[in-house]
Amino acid sequence: VQLQASGGGSVQTGDSLRLSCAATERTFSLGIMGWFRQVPGKEREFVAAINWLGGGIFYADSVKGRFTISKVNAQSTVHLQMNSLKPEDTAVYYCAADDNRKIATSVPLGYLYDWWGQGTQVTVSS
Repeated sequence: VQLQASGGGSVQTGDSLRLSCAATERTFSLGIMGWFRQVPGKEREFVAAINWLGGGIFYADSVKGRFTISKVNAQSTVHLQMNSLKPEDTAVYYCAADDNRKIATSVPLGYLYDWWGQGTQVTVSS
């Protein structure tokens, strides 16, 4: 499987961006897709995820109310709508997927995801 992420860019505080990630060359049934982010020198951080066949949508506390994750089943694509962006949202955003859906306590654990996209830079300036 390949995860192709797109949609990053440079914006001002309060602006919006929409990230997309498509799972291609897939030979398994999707269990979960989500987004993580990483700033140089810091650990990778969970952002949001969605269990593919129902069973929950999950957000990090830092993005609740501002970010929305959604999916398009037919396209094996997940979108991350990011509104009211803040400078602290600046990071490289990575799409992740796994063939197992996850319970809430496991969703933020990046090592449980088998597939990762190439990352897309999001820069928010004040």
